[in-house]
Amino acid sequence: MNLNKILPQTLKIHQEKKALVCGNFEFTYKQFGNRVGKLASSLIKLGITKGKKVAVFHKNCHYFLESYFAVMHSGAALVPLNTYLSKDELAFILNDSETDLLIADSDLYSKVDDIKKLINKDVKIILTGENYEDFIRSADSNLPLIDNNKKDIAQIYYTSGTTGRSKGVILSHKNVYCHSLCAIEELNLNSKDIWLHAAPLFHLADAWATWAITLVGGTHVLVNEFNPKRIFQKIEKNRVTLTNLVPTMYYRLVNDPDVNKYDYSSLRVLMSGGAPISPSLVKRIIETFKCDYIQTYGLTETSPFLTMSILKDHLKDLSYENQLKYKSTTGRKFKCVELKVVNKKGREVKKNNKEVGEIIVKGDSITQGYWKLPQETKKVFKNGWLYTGDMAIIDKEDYVTIVDRKNDMIITGGENVYSIEVENVLYQHPAVLEAAVIGMSDNEWGEIVKAILVLKDGKSATERDIIEFCKGKLSIFKVPKIVEFKDCLPKLGSGKICKKMLKIDS
Repeated sequence: MNLNKILPQTLKIHQEKKALVCGNFEFTYKQFGNRVGKLASSLIKLGITKGKKVAVFHKNCHYFLESYFAVMHSGAALVPLNTYLSKDELAFILNDSETDLLIADSDLYSKVDDIKKLINKDVKIILTGENYEDFIRSADSNLPLIDNNKKDIAQIYYTSGTTGRSKGVILSHKNVYCHSLCAIEELNLNSKDIWLHAAPLFHLADAWATWAITLVGGTHVLVNEFNPKRIFQKIEKNRVTLTNLVPTMYYRLVNDPDVNKYDYSSLRVLMSGGAPISPSLVKRIIETFKCDYIQTYGLTETSPFLTMSILKDHLKDLSYENQLKYKSTTGRKFKCVELKVVNKKGREVKKNNKEVGEIIVKGDSITQGYWKLPQETKKVFKNGWLYTGDMAIIDKEDYVTIVDRKNDMIITGGENVYSIEVENVLYQHPAVLEAAVIGMSDNEWGEIVKAILVLKDGKSATERDIIEFCKGKLSIFKVPKIVEFKDCLPKLGSGKICKKMLKIDS
């Protein structure tokens, strides 16, 4: 279960098949394999071997894909960097991970130059727009055969820091490989699939497909930034069959005025993950793109998938509206994990879609812990189970629905308010484009419910309009007492709305 077995295996079968499309670049698997071999050989020659760390600071590009594979073939571990982080945050990750070499986008050089002054050690830097091609030109193109152990560190992904200090999540070769095999089985991935890398490759919402799509000999199509019209064009031109985006991206897609001008007939499934999604948006996605839809849920710590809203066979006989209810849930468990929803005493909650508990998981795709943080690791693991911090309900069919993060739950006048429930109602308002619900301190109630909204272009609404809209759809204590309107909401690199920033601003 070593990741450096994936590309050689694919090369035996799919050498002349198109491996990737990136701007004006198109590579067959043979060409891609040669480039990966050259980069891996060059890294080894530079001293990047087992125990070393290679960070990648790059927009979506074939260079990023090459780095994922080449670092595995050098025996080192990869540290993907979020391009939206500040220089201080990036420097912290490079120092904490003990990175030895940085592969960076030359377009981001100004930030790299600032980071260099804050790094504790002499980190070698390769810029893809400048010395990358020179670095690999004369190297051996054969893929180095490094005998990685399945427990060896393959990647260290740093969490967004929404719960405090940014932590490095350790993923082993076994974690990622097992996840890939299960994703292939769950999604029926095959060599005819064409995956669109529209979400950032530094985030596992997209990066998992690096391995699974390659393992089946599919094609990677890359876009370096999210833009609705570019996404539409790529789907049409490259005959994309599937992709995974976060809900905020889907909101922009379905609300774009040009969404109905393109051909999406190649799509077989669209997936959403990274944040909860409203049932109304799920319906619009299915009706707009006329393909299957799968809601996913997972964590960086779990490689990432824990659930998928794929219908069980007997549920496919239900009416469209009832099928939609299941497709809009967080989903049933992913194949390579065990999953429970438990109360504070650790007992499983009733499967009545009402009793709320915390999702806990274990399995071969689950992290062994956090980099250099044994105490933090100990906090989230109990008796071999990872406690996710996500609160959910579960039904008799074992489909779970997340209601909130444990830390985002609002307690007002002694009553629990789950922000996702309120957000789902807000998204039903015809003027609302994006919504976030947070708790604000209040002397009388402890906390009160606050909604922060972005309105659609050309639409208007007042605070009173929004509050009146929510009445009757929500219990009175769940109705927002304050409504604030913004031009945009702060987002993490994955595209997920950052409630931590909203709480700070409030």
